[in-house]
Amino acid sequence: MKERAERNRTLSLSDQEKSSYIELLLEDNNAIQSNDYLNRIYCGDCLIGIDYLQNKSLNLIFLDPPYNLNKNFGQIKFKETSLSEYALYLELFIQKIIPKMKDDSSIYVCGDWRSSASIQLVLEKYFYIRNRITFQREKGRGALSNWKNAHEDIWFATVSDEYYFDVESVKMKRKVIAPYRENGKPKDWEETEMGNFRTTYPSNFWDDITIPFWSMPENTDHPTQKPEKLLAKIILASSKPGDVVFDPFLGSGTTAVVAQKLDRNYVGMEIEPEYCMLARKRLILAQADNTIQGYTDGCFWERNTLNAIQGIKNSAKINSDKSNSLF
Repeated sequence: MKERAERNRTLSLSDQEKSSYIELLLEDNNAIQSNDYLNRIYCGDCLIGIDYLQNKSLNLIFLDPPYNLNKNFGQIKFKETSLSEYALYLELFIQKIIPKMKDDSSIYVCGDWRSSASIQLVLEKYFYIRNRITFQREKGRGALSNWKNAHEDIWFATVSDEYYFDVESVKMKRKVIAPYRENGKPKDWEETEMGNFRTTYPSNFWDDITIPFWSMPENTDHPTQKPEKLLAKIILASSKPGDVVFDPFLGSGTTAVVAQKLDRNYVGMEIEPEYCMLARKRLILAQADNTIQGYTDGCFWERNTLNAIQGIKNSAKINSDKSNSLF
């Protein structure tokens, strides 16, 4: 196990946990091969694992494949290829997944600027493309001779024109910088003791996502871990409670964890055993804590806004306690 700083909350695995989680993963693999795959993690190649799934059984697909760049994922290494070669790579998975999707299901595919063109070409062949979401990464590396890469894309597509989308579940709370009043009353915003806020419809640009880092309890050593808040938006918008959410590149388990927290069923597949075990640990922890950072009271909040409000509440409580202690 890596030596961590005292305040580092990154999840890791002890030798004892590894031995117990390996047993759970073996049980999951046997169950999936016997057609019992709901709320299971298949540790192996998803091109093999997908064959065990029933046709027309999946409501939502979250596809986060290796991007078209040189990257190590544990023992697995991915090398950059041409756009056409990367498109062929994506099609291997898409063609396997399509028969498993229900007629009203949706798919979200992640990529960066290198892979985005290939993703669009492939999705256009098989689906109805609905949108391209761009989410801001505040941790992008600097570059001396280029623009800093600080965003990623998520392509949203559907099997047909009949699909589920719940916009009410993914609205956002935003601060009102210049509050406008009509007849002395707030217009389209709410005045509270903690500040002025407007509940807004979601756009395809997400600037409220915090990439997991060392002080966040959801953080792991996976090199491309997606935030729980990001998956919560997708799962709430494009699935109903009890639906089946599938992630063939599960990584350290974010999709499965958020699906579980939001009362959806999940099916996860990941080829790297270490990440499968981290996912299993996170699922166990989520049974005791189903909170999602940045999502509360049925609403998504701007980045850092909710923490600031909680700080105001805590400060007010302290002042109140001091005042009460005088009597």
